[in-house]
Formats: sequence, structure tokens, C-alpha cells
Amino acid sequence: MTSPTHEVALEFLVFARHRDLSQVNARPEGSQLERSAYILLSRVDAEGPMSIGQLSDAFALDVSTLNRQTAALKSAGLLERIPDPDGGIARKFRLTEEGRRRLDAEREAHVRALNLVMTDWPEEDIASFAGFLRRFNTGIERLDGRPWPRD
Repeated sequence: MTSPTHEVALEFLVFARHRDLSQVNARPEGSQLERSAYILLSRVDAEGPMSIGQLSDAFALDVSTLNRQTAALKSAGLLERIPDPDGGIARKFRLTEEGRRRLDAEREAHVRALNLVMTDWPEEDIASFAGFLRRFNTGIERLDGRPWPRD
């Protein structure tokens, strides 16, 4: 007999296969961000200006990887380097106006895609699902030691 945890493992595997919602909903030309850019911009948005070191800690990624990612986002006009607002030595990255616009457009595209997927779900089921996902994610974050900032 399969345990409920086995069922979660299977559904998590299938969910990971579908994690990129860009295939669910057509987007206007040029509005789609790469997954890594969307995640990085979302983290800077949630936490505020961040240094390379802070990003490295947040994502458990090598500094060289983040240097490449942030350089690409800076070249695209989505991030800018600023002096540390708290007076520290390390310069930090923050969203530009264009970065904010593109991130907001991407989030809205994700919400539209999820609305299509859950079109026949009652609002209370969507709220319960969101609560379970948060609980699941905070459990991972507790074990991993890298919580995502939430309101």
C-alpha cells in the first residue's frame, strides 16, 4: 500500500515538471522573464536591496554564478547597483523602474495562468491550497535555513 507521503512525492515530481507556467498562458511578445531572472528579481523585491553576498546566502549559489546573473539583469536594465542604504561597504542591487514593470507583468502572467488552471476551483479551495503550499515551503525553509521573506 502506498502511504500519503508516497502520493505527495509523486505529485511533487509531477508538479516540478509543470513548474514553468509560461507554457500554460500565452504572454505578449517580450514580456517573459527567464525563470532564474524572475526568482532573483522577486527576491530583491521581497527583501529590498541586496549584495552579491546576500544573494549567495539566500540562494546557496556561487558568487560567480550570481555575478553572471546580476550582470545580465543589469545589462537588460532590470537591476541597478547602488551604495548600501545602511552605510555598509558592499554595493547592492535594486530593481530599476523597468525591472519593476517587467516583474509585475511576469507576476500577473503567472496569476492568469494559475487562474486558468484553477478556473473551476472554489475560492476557499484556492485559499486552502495556498495555505498548504506556504506550510510546505516554510517546512523546507526551516530545514534549509534560508527562509523566503513574506509579508
